[in-house]
Amino acid sequence: MPELNGIRASDLWGVPFDGESTLGWPGSRYAPERVRQRAGWINMRIKDGRIYQLETDTIHEVGEGLLVDRGDVAVSRDTVATFAATSAAVASSLRAGRCPIMIGGDDSLLFPIARGVHDTLPGRIGIVHFDAHLDLLDESPGQGRLSQSSGMRRALELDRIAPTDCIQLCERHFNFPASGAFKQQHGLVHLSAREVLRLGGAAAVEHALHHTRAADHLFLSFDIDSIDPAFAPGAGAHEPGGITSAQALEMVELLAPHCDAMAITEVNPTVDLGDMTSTLAAYLAFTFALAARRPVARNGAAR
Repeated sequence: MPELNGIRASDLWGVPFDGESTLGWPGSRYAPERVRQRAGWINMRIKDGRIYQLETDTIHEVGEGLLVDRGDVAVSRDTVATFAATSAAVASSLRAGRCPIMIGGDDSLLFPIARGVHDTLPGRIGIVHFDAHLDLLDESPGQGRLSQSSGMRRALELDRIAPTDCIQLCERHFNFPASGAFKQQHGLVHLSAREVLRLGGAAAVEHALHHTRAADHLFLSFDIDSIDPAFAPGAGAHEPGGITSAQALEMVELLAPHCDAMAITEVNPTVDLGDMTSTLAAYLAFTFALAARRPVARNGAAR
């Protein structure tokens, strides 16, 4: 992928759409603006194009364009039109040699964001999917085919996204039997939250990268409910037993150099506590942008 002055920069897009929140709480349409507000706590620390990171005791040269806010994607009540605009926004960033970071919105957006990556970049496309749920529902009378429960299933129908190039992380507890059967029949691998917690963040990322090593490009889809509700109460649904905020930040930082796009979905300010979750989403986005500056080669191809 092209780089700007030796550094791959990122674009921040908001997708204020929760029209497919058929389960859980609607309200993620308010996330992009709230996440932008909370990002000010980070951005004010950039001085003369530099920022200091305590974990590494390093001053990073980030310039003025590390993470450029491109505004909101045009959304409407028309899901198909909203999905088309979302895919187009992803494609516009990738064609400019930049890394799109999409702030949803509900997790039905996994599909159009994956489609934007798939239709723009060549070769095999893999997905690293953080979520409490499988999102493999085909369709149902109550949810249709494009709901927040079907994003991964629809993405896997794209020509160059194969289940064997994807991995799901932090799913837990109980799900639809048909989704479990689909996963088993098609070789879609997951590491449950319990397994990720047992392995630790670094080892889980190593496992994910090894599993997806044959993919030419990776899309990181991060549903905020992969994090335990104790750390991210402002989510579309609560599933106990998730990873911590510290583990999420570490894993995103380790994955970012290998990924060409990121989505953060299901942040719901209407049920948040003191902006905890919106703040965490802002840190996840900035952490990804900072770590993604130096992309690594995948599958023998230059980036």
